[in-house]
Amino acid sequence: MELKENQLQIELKEEIAEGTYANLAIIAHSTSEFVLDFVRMMPGVNKAKVKSRIVMTPEHAKRLAMALQDNLMKYEAQFGEIRLPECGGYGPGAPFKVEA
Repeated sequence: MELKENQLQIELKEEIAEGTYANLAIIAHSTSEFVLDFVRMMPGVNKAKVKSRIVMTPEHAKRLAMALQDNLMKYEAQFGEIRLPECGGYGPGAPFKVEA
């Protein structure tokens, strides 16, 4: 397969390709950056650990939000509406937490 002149090549290492499970996201921002902490909470455990932290510019955060929205719409068109549980708190199964 021939590569185009300006085609970006992305390397995905095996340990990264496995992914990291998170069921809570905490988002903070300043004037120059957004910080996304991805957390794994376990039932019955009062302490959770940040498993991954991503820091990005406001412009990239907006692009990420737009890309997520686009993919959610495509997913729901193919598989049906994603229903969120009517519950409080931020345990497994609850909506992701957003902080400013």
